[in-house]
Amino acid sequence: MKVAKGNIVRLEYELRVKGGEVLETSAQSGPIQYVHGEGRLLPALEKRLEGMEIGAERTGTIPAAEAFPEESLPARDIPLDEFPKGEKIEVGRVFQAKGPTGQPVMFKVIAVDKAKAHVRFLPPVFGKDLDFRVKVLVIDDPQSHKREAVAPPPPPADALADPEK
Repeated sequence: MKVAKGNIVRLEYELRVKGGEVLETSAQSGPIQYVHGEGRLLPALEKRLEGMEIGAERTGTIPAAEAFPEESLPARDIPLDEFPKGEKIEVGRVFQAKGPTGQPVMFKVIAVDKAKAHVRFLPPVFGKDLDFRVKVLVIDDPQSHKREAVAPPPPPADALADPEK
């Protein structure tokens, strides 16, 4: 069985900024499970998982432009009076502000009129290539009610020893 749209897939993974910090890893949070094709993963990563088989591993790089296509990012209007006084607000300008809990938030101005700026919110890793590593552990096909899974690793040799010896 291969990873295909509608399958429930469980995998080990690591996602990092190319040559840099780890963003997410199953080593910390455990394997991830998702329905392939529902858009719960980065679309560029889902594309690379398509057709993989049980036990298959893959590594690679997702170019920044493909990792977070700008048109897919959330947007909203911000009144001009919420920007710092004296700032030039023009299309293409990127601003950083603090979110409701104090975390940094980046956004790019995509349109401006007399009262508001239409902005697109950018993830912290926007514009950076991402390295990934995945291993397919389980594929469930809800249509056919079939399941394939990687066999669990054998227990350690000392676990097989007679505990009374």
